[in-house]
Amino acid sequence: MGVPSDDAVLIQKGNKLGEPHVITVNCPDKHGLGCDICHIILDFGLFITKGDVSTDGIWCYMVFWVVPHSSSPVVRWPSLKNRLQSLCPSCSVTFYLNDQPSNSPASPVYLLKFFCLDRKGLLHDVTRVLCELELTIQKVKVTTTPDGRVLDLFFITDNMELLHTEERQHHLCKQLDAVLGDSCISCKLRLAGPEYDCHHGISSLSPAVAEELFLFELSDKETRSQALSSDMTKLKKANVVVDNSLSPAHTLLQIHCVDHKSLFYDILRTLKDCNIKIAFGRFSPNSKGYRDLDLFIQQKDGKKFVDPEKQNGLCSRLKVEMLHPLRVIIANRGPDTELLVANPVELSGKGRPRVFYDVTLALKALGICIFSAEIGRYSSSDREWEVYRFLLDENCGFQLSNTLARNQIVDRVRRMLMGW
Repeated sequence: MGVPSDDAVLIQKGNKLGEPHVITVNCPDKHGLGCDICHIILDFGLFITKGDVSTDGIWCYMVFWVVPHSSSPVVRWPSLKNRLQSLCPSCSVTFYLNDQPSNSPASPVYLLKFFCLDRKGLLHDVTRVLCELELTIQKVKVTTTPDGRVLDLFFITDNMELLHTEERQHHLCKQLDAVLGDSCISCKLRLAGPEYDCHHGISSLSPAVAEELFLFELSDKETRSQALSSDMTKLKKANVVVDNSLSPAHTLLQIHCVDHKSLFYDILRTLKDCNIKIAFGRFSPNSKGYRDLDLFIQQKDGKKFVDPEKQNGLCSRLKVEMLHPLRVIIANRGPDTELLVANPVELSGKGRPRVFYDVTLALKALGICIFSAEIGRYSSSDREWEVYRFLLDENCGFQLSNTLARNQIVDRVRRMLMGW
């Protein structure tokens, strides 16, 4: 019945440097599968240049053309195939009898704790090692002591489910030792205990900071640290058209939007969270910085979108999620300067991939040291958000009290997150 499960995912590498690699997924369908696939592709540092998705509600066929992003030159292709393969529903007969497979148990959380001398770019270098080893950062608490030392607590899970083995743990310690070198004072790894729950939330946000961070849309006011630079005003431009004339059973969404590295993921996670089914989708190549998408969709009950109110609600939601998927601001936290980044969490509980990686890379490129950092969840506007907080070291090349300097930092971080 269908293809064998070990052939559900095929990866054909490009023949020449710069030529896209082709990922093909051919397996039974399930709700949100396209979103989950894009989540993993993004997690491996790949940029989707083009894509086709089709399903009859039972079986799906998806093709993605991908290239490694410049900030992620290393791609573990066998691991990528295994991760994608694990998403595909079983091809056995039992799948058709019950298309709601039982949820797999949550991966155990480990606490990686190391104490070392501080230096510029240290946090990103450690984060890069964890990403390359396919370890997902769930929470983090970074503290710098007055004598220039750093205590880092990383709560991590292993996408390969092998961190319980001595071989995997030894390999992690060896890679970290290569990065930390003689600056490392101690490094320990163990299963996380009750302290993981203590670090689940974040310290409270002031009403003013929360209002700006979770704004419905970007502000044009220069007093806002999220204000766009002149060449990024196109970020606010998107067009979503609803057409019910081309199909008797499906509604066509025609999307024209500025391109960024997570665009497909942002669209598909929005439709997944809204319980919208995609029968066919085509993602056209980038044209002058913009992308066109055609999606034939249905509501959860299998009906078209004919209610104007529902159409307008869906279009508005898509525009916000496409244009403003990440929130970046700089604010004062007492006498200190704090960079905050927030992104909405999927209803499934999954956060956005590689945010911590991109932010620390941008700050490293700017020569800005991070005095402390934390990741936590925050509820606002009936949504759960993942919030990243970084206290910036004042001893850098930027006058952090200056509005222009703050906007430059926000602009650089946003560009890294969006892949521009």
